[in-house]
Amino acid sequence: MDERSDNRAEIRDFLAGRRARITPEQVGLPTSGRRRVPGLRREEVAVLAGVSTDWYTRLEKGHISGVSVDVLGAVARALDLDEDERTYLFDLAHAARPDRRAPARRKNAEVPSSVQWMLDSITLSAAFVANGRLDVVATNALARALHAPMFDSPTTAEHGHANFARYHFLDPGAQHFFVDHDAACATTVALLRAEAGRDPSDRELRALIGELSTLSPEFRTLWAAHNVRIRHDGAKRLRHPEAGRLELAYQSMELPMPRRAGYVLTLYTAEPDTPSEERLRLLASWAATPSRSAQGLSQ
Repeated sequence: MDERSDNRAEIRDFLAGRRARITPEQVGLPTSGRRRVPGLRREEVAVLAGVSTDWYTRLEKGHISGVSVDVLGAVARALDLDEDERTYLFDLAHAARPDRRAPARRKNAEVPSSVQWMLDSITLSAAFVANGRLDVVATNALARALHAPMFDSPTTAEHGHANFARYHFLDPGAQHFFVDHDAACATTVALLRAEAGRDPSDRELRALIGELSTLSPEFRTLWAAHNVRIRHDGAKRLRHPEAGRLELAYQSMELPMPRRAGYVLTLYTAEPDTPSEERLRLLASWAATPSRSAQGLSQ
């Protein structure tokens, strides 16, 4: 299957899935008799979007090239897409344009020394940079200490770099490290799905998705759901082998980089005056002085 066929399949599955989750009652449409499909029918979406049924049917089959911004916006409103899903739909439309030029939007780029200096200057938050494939490309000392189970994982040793998706789905230890492992897995897949919409020609991303789909039934199920997430922030609960239980807040932001590399800076920090802050400080102290024993860290 070529890239354009893949793109049509992504569009078809995404729109059909979003149509299936909306009931006529939710959008104020009358219902009568038994319905053979879950959610809205194609003709109902067409009415809501103000287009013909034939036109919407063609769109849902993946023929999105050349569709105007206004019409895509109307379809997004009809399907009640959130901001991330709407962005994903527009990314899919952009990728389907026949005049879309290579190279792909996301490119690998070396992390500048100034970025590493910035990371190293952050001492009380775990800070790291990852690309759209969720490869970790730079960290400060506390981030390496906080995510030690991932950096020590066979999934990292095998590929030469840490990758959150591989660790989540291919290392059984991740289920213990992440207290809310199921939710973390769902977020991980949604982030990869959004990246696939931005850059469907990324061969390394396609290889990663193929690897995880082959080796992890859980990943296959989540990938088929077509959930999308672009913003990445919230709370994270971890069971650290040295520091014990940690409840942290995290925030991610896109990092300006050369060659339009899609790198994201993420920081994990603890609420002040909490046990988690104390444990994070102890972990930071240990990370800053590797010769010290970690035996004094609270469990």
